[in-house]
Amino acid sequence: MSGEKNFLHPDERLDDLQIKDYKIIQHPRKFCFGMDAVLLSAFANLRKGDNVLDLGTGTGILPILLAAKTDAAHYDALEIQPESADMAKRSVLLNRLESKINIVCGDICNASGIFGKGIFNAVITNPPYMNNNHGLKNPEMPKAIARHEILCTLDDVIRESSAVLKEHGRMYIIHRPFRLAEIFDNLKKHKLEPKRMCFVHPFIDKEPNMVLIEAVKDGNPMIKIEPPVIVYDTPGKYTDRILKIYGPYI
Repeated sequence: MSGEKNFLHPDERLDDLQIKDYKIIQHPRKFCFGMDAVLLSAFANLRKGDNVLDLGTGTGILPILLAAKTDAAHYDALEIQPESADMAKRSVLLNRLESKINIVCGDICNASGIFGKGIFNAVITNPPYMNNNHGLKNPEMPKAIARHEILCTLDDVIRESSAVLKEHGRMYIIHRPFRLAEIFDNLKKHKLEPKRMCFVHPFIDKEPNMVLIEAVKDGNPMIKIEPPVIVYDTPGKYTDRILKIYGPYI
């Protein structure tokens, strides 16, 4: 543990991911990963040998989890906030994943300029959910950037995902259902065809508050609606499915 502390800066903490002994560095006052990232890592159907890009990686949670769960060959992960990108880089080094994961500090709006066009098999992204018309912005800028479209829009994320994907490459995104029409419009505009969708409901009798989507570049029009994910059986009691997916991080 003393060696692990050498990777930490003041006020940071080290969280055990409960898989392959991997850990992640986070700052309690910055944006820490939540259930949405874990659900997306379970939904993404990555294949052996895939080259994957994570747009808006934050502290690197998605590539680290997916490196533990899948046989994808390599992950590039883009993050615009230098502090978050630095934490992600140190987590990669701590877990000895530097040959598998490459963290880049840069702008999603220029992802295809940074990495090139048509080179990835898959893109994963947990982008900001809210635009300027939705909700109050967090006064702490790192959290505000993660939650609101301050530095990139939904269209930016989808446009750049399409640009970096190979033909028939897959995009995996988690977002809010109230923006579903906008999401589908943007996917279609950028030649990404929705192929799988799964709603996440807080309770079985409540409307969904998250949606997981897989889209395929230049894919044929047909979509599969998967069984919904229900988070709670009763208040404070997670469903068996959530415990299986998210249980180690609770």
